[in-house]
Amino acid sequence: MTIQVGHAQFRTRWSGQIVRVLRFAAMGSEGQRDLRGTLNQDREKDAILSFPAAGTELLSFESNHDKIELPSIRYNDYAKFEGLTPALELRARTGKTDAPGREIYSRCAKSIVQVGPVGAKPPGYLTAPVGLTLEIVPEKDPHLLKVGEAMPVQVLYQGKPLAGATVMLTNLEFDSNPLETRISDRTGHASFLVPHVGTWLINVVWTRPIQNNPDADFDTTFSSLSFGY
Repeated sequence: MTIQVGHAQFRTRWSGQIVRVLRFAAMGSEGQRDLRGTLNQDREKDAILSFPAAGTELLSFESNHDKIELPSIRYNDYAKFEGLTPALELRARTGKTDAPGREIYSRCAKSIVQVGPVGAKPPGYLTAPVGLTLEIVPEKDPHLLKVGEAMPVQVLYQGKPLAGATVMLTNLEFDSNPLETRISDRTGHASFLVPHVGTWLINVVWTRPIQNNPDADFDTTFSSLSFGY
């Protein structure tokens, strides 16, 4: 496997160092396993994984922070596309809309890997939070959805339901634009109709203003949930 960032022609292998990985784990029928020892950036892939038993595996990943500064036009466009309301509102209120966008950022990700046949019902750990800073929690197993049945998810930020976040569903084979976009409701919920073919990504980005940091005005987290058929 490789750890990738970006979309369409801008999708690349993650350039972060292994020391920045706070969490890389798999949860399966035999419990949780720490996979950080499998990461090796010297080879063609970031990791080579094996799974000890048939069933549903839930991979989870979280990095520490890096920092970035973008010109105002680029930052404003990115913040509008991702729905970063706290940043847009604060910049407008303080007269800094034309200032460069400065943020520290981290990444979270989860991926559902089905090993062997699908069970009759999802394991409890699949639909439970794993404790990421920004997390998309599936409320159903996408492999068990009936045709026309919605895929419900809940978005949590720092362990609490996140309302007003822009949540997108993207087909990773054709990922220049999301297939569907939703705004999470007051309980952090959103739902999507997912075609039962291809590889899919549900993603969300959120930010919060920070103070007394010489390098940044916002702390932004990127998060995703991927699965395939």
